[in-house]
This record gives sequence, structure tokens and C-alpha cells, in this order.
Amino acid sequence: MRPRPIRRRGTLAATAATLLALAAAQTLAAAPSAGAAPAPVAAASMPHSAPASAVTAAQNRAARTIARSLGDTTWRTRLQAAALKSGDVAVTPLAAGADHHLGSELAAADRAIAAAKGLDTKVGPLLRLRLGDRSMRAALAAGTAPWVTAADSDDDARTVTAYDSRGRAHELDARKAPSRPVYVVDVDSSKALAAGLDVLRDELVKHGVASAAPGAVDASPRTGTAATTSGFWTTKITAVELSDDEEPWIKGAAEIYTLVTGFGQDGKVRVDPVDMPYLDYDGTVYRPNQILVNWSNYKYNLADAVMMEEDGSTNYRDLANAIATALLTITDQGAYIPLVTAVLNAIPNDWWTDDPDYVESWYTLARSNNGTYYGARGNGWMTVEPYFVEQF
Repeated sequence: MRPRPIRRRGTLAATAATLLALAAAQTLAAAPSAGAAPAPVAAASMPHSAPASAVTAAQNRAARTIARSLGDTTWRTRLQAAALKSGDVAVTPLAAGADHHLGSELAAADRAIAAAKGLDTKVGPLLRLRLGDRSMRAALAAGTAPWVTAADSDDDARTVTAYDSRGRAHELDARKAPSRPVYVVDVDSSKALAAGLDVLRDELVKHGVASAAPGAVDASPRTGTAATTSGFWTTKITAVELSDDEEPWIKGAAEIYTLVTGFGQDGKVRVDPVDMPYLDYDGTVYRPNQILVNWSNYKYNLADAVMMEEDGSTNYRDLANAIATALLTITDQGAYIPLVTAVLNAIPNDWWTDDPDYVESWYTLARSNNGTYYGARGNGWMTVEPYFVEQF
């Protein structure tokens, strides 16, 4: 049995309500006696560009365009060879070298996707094409004409629409891979996530929320913190696993990142995104030895972690704006306050409804933690240990 891509959804409405209630309860319990903890922040009422709809529309246009192009035998053979050789194909530059008009149409779809995700067009082509399932390789190699579909953002979809070279639509079972080869048009999530986290950090800083890569140290840490003249203390992930249910066959590997939140040395809330590019499949134990928390950037020896997924629809500028709007209302009250509830509430409502990015969360991770810790959602665990990073 092949490993399954990580599933985000489950019974989402119940999960969201339960976790937000738990978060609120933990926040109240952690509040100092001198004052009440901040109430959970309502979902951001910012202008929202519905990135999921825009990305899906661009992928669908690209899928139909590629399907029609397969009437050209030379191009179909070239694309087939690339798909069989590498699995994932950067389809826009490949098309540009074969047909100028096709390349231009796909380049326009790439620009639309980048704009919907809040990314600069300098990120380059994001569209990729892959075979829907490994079981289709034999039929494709034997010359069976493939159909083309777009990766569906809905994990609960029962059917998907694929197109043939004449532009005709065909309904396929989303849970059972067809015998006919089907190309899936998707977003290069690894590339989009790397660029997106840079945007997220920059936008958070612009909005007044400190943010840095996990290995970065803020300037001039105060005396008595985790940083010293010779290095700094961190929490390192030595093992991690996520558990999930079966997903549609058109789904590719997940791209996971974690938002580490807490109070910075200045007493203000900070968010440090951590890319986890290795965490692709459920039921698999990964041993990354990756730094999760850099304690030199935090006032308290406690922080929270909210694990998310880049699913193709995330708009990183919108996400930064929403998180900043929520977290900047929370002030340091002299004792640590968990921030998971504010982060969850900051996620725009339509992201919960259409295709949630939320995977798992860990409350009040401590600098001294050493062992295995299960997430609040029951969807994963991490083994962590304190780790000192020496500076030369």
C-alpha cells in the first residue's frame, strides 16, 4: 500500500469548535490573577480575495488548455516522456518550448495563481503536471490517450472532472483511481511554500509582528535570556508523525509548515514560521533533527506551535494580515498566555469552509521539554529535545 498524503479535513466543523473551545479554556486558565486573559479574537473581517476560488479557476483553465493540446501527437509524446521520467513536470516552460500559444496561456495561469497566493511573479512558474496514480503508468506507456484534470481543493469530493483532447468533460470517481491515465494539474506547493513563508515573515514585520526563520537570532537579546555570547538554546524535533484518513487519488504529497508563536524579548507577540518540507505522508515517522523554536527570541520559556499545510490556495499576504490583526490585540500580562486560539480564529472563515489549512497544534511547549508530545487535535505527535546551538 502506498503512503497517503496527509488529510487536513476530517469532521471539520466539530474539530474547529472543539479546538477553539479548548484553546479558550487553556487561555483563561493560563491568565495571571492580575487581569483576565484576552477574549478569543473573532475571525478577521479583512477584505478577502477568495484565493481558493482564484487558484482553482486558474488550474481548471490550465487543465482544459492542456487537454486540448494533446491532440498534437508530437507534443503529447513529449509530455508523456517527461511525465514517465520525472513524475512531476514543470509544464509551463516545457510547453513554451513546444508551442508559443500554449506556453503563453499557461504562463497567464501561473501569474493568476501567484497573484491569488500573494506572491511576486518573480517566484516563476508554479503549475506542475503529474500522473494521478502510479497504477496508470503502464497504460500511459502503452499509448492510451490521457485525460487531464485539476487537483481538487475539496478533500471530501466524490467526483472529479477530467477533460479529453476534444474538450469533452468526464466525471471520475475521486476515491478510486481510473484505469485510464489521467494527468493532474496542480501547484508546485514546495516552491510556493518557500516563497510564501518569506512573504509571510516580511508582511508580519510590516504589520508590527516580529518574525524570523528558526535559526535567526534577534539583535541585542536581553541579559538572562536563552541567548549567550557563545550560542543559544533551541527545541529540536528528532521525530514526528501525522495520522490521517484516505484522500482522493488526485491529491499529491502535503507541504507542511508550523507557526511558532509566543512573546518576544520586547514583550510583544511574535510569529516564527518553520518550513517542514519533508513531512509529506501520513503514517510515516520522519526524523528531521530540525530546529523548531529558537528560545533566544522569546521572553518566556514557553511557546505554542500551530501546524498548517500549503494546499495551493493559501494567500500569504492575507494570512499575515489576519494573524497580525488578531495577535496585536494581545498584550503581555506578566505571565505566558497561550496564543493558539488567536491564530485559529485569525484564519479567514472561507478557509475553514472550503479547504482548511489547519493540521495540528501544540500548546505551551517548554524550553525544557524532552520526549514525545501529542497534538491537541490528536492528529500527530512530535519527539523533541533541548539543543544548544554554538556560535563561532
